[in-house]
Amino acid sequence: MTRAVFIDGAAGTTGLEIADRLAGRSEFSVVMLDEERRKDDAARAEALNDADFVILCLPDEAARQAVAMIDNERTRVIDASTAHRTAKGWIYGFPEVVGAREVANARRVSNPGCYSTGFIALLAPLVSAGLLPADWPYTCNAVSGYSGGGKSLIARFEAEPDIAWRGYGLAMGHKHVPEMQARCGLTRAPLFAPAVVPAYRGMVVEVPLPLGAMHGSASADVLLASLQQTYLGSPVVKVRDEHYDELLLIDGCEPHDGMDLHVFASADGSQARLVARLDNLGKGASGAAVQNLNLMAGLAETAGLKL
Repeated sequence: MTRAVFIDGAAGTTGLEIADRLAGRSEFSVVMLDEERRKDDAARAEALNDADFVILCLPDEAARQAVAMIDNERTRVIDASTAHRTAKGWIYGFPEVVGAREVANARRVSNPGCYSTGFIALLAPLVSAGLLPADWPYTCNAVSGYSGGGKSLIARFEAEPDIAWRGYGLAMGHKHVPEMQARCGLTRAPLFAPAVVPAYRGMVVEVPLPLGAMHGSASADVLLASLQQTYLGSPVVKVRDEHYDELLLIDGCEPHDGMDLHVFASADGSQARLVARLDNLGKGASGAAVQNLNLMAGLAETAGLKL
């Protein structure tokens, strides 16, 4: 049985990559509106209500408006915007953390933010298990390829080749922070320091831990073992226990829908660094949306993914 999937906002980076992952798959017929019909609310409402699945790749307010246009109980939605990531009635689309069954049975799924994916993958299981305190003032340092900023930032980086590093979110109001706090069960908002580097795709997210100063925290070895148990058997998230002298983001790397997690520790055990490496357009966006779509459609979780 072929299901109709309408990608609303298909001309953007996330929408294009979702369409690429669905291309040639007989389980789905992909619906995309041309430029003229995309601006016609009647045409959009028809497409939204005719589809079995809708994937929203829109700004927040436009995503809310699109959901309001759906007037039936059949159409199921995956929203890649920030609009519904902490909203009641929406399932957070991170099956490795919230459960594959919850995503599979959901009518409304909010796709995680790219930075949030790394932060939550590292921290949520450890806080939930009581191995790290929920009331610690966590920090998160992260770098991403410039494609995560959408068309305007892509154009800027390609027009200004001398940019070597772009730090932002300096007013502490980054839109990913609410979901990072909520999905990890933290009593304080994390201090988040994002940056962009001159690579098209790729992302590293780090949570430094001064274990020697943290009351009630487990050792780095215990944290690693807990993460390994959490993601045991996951085809998408891999916990690496190899020892590295460095981690790299490679410019020009191929799309990838998996994620690697690492725990690095000082020799005396007083400090640790939790590190996630992923593709901001893969597990951080389009790959995650397709993974959620697969589950909601009752298909193999990794169908069409680039692993």
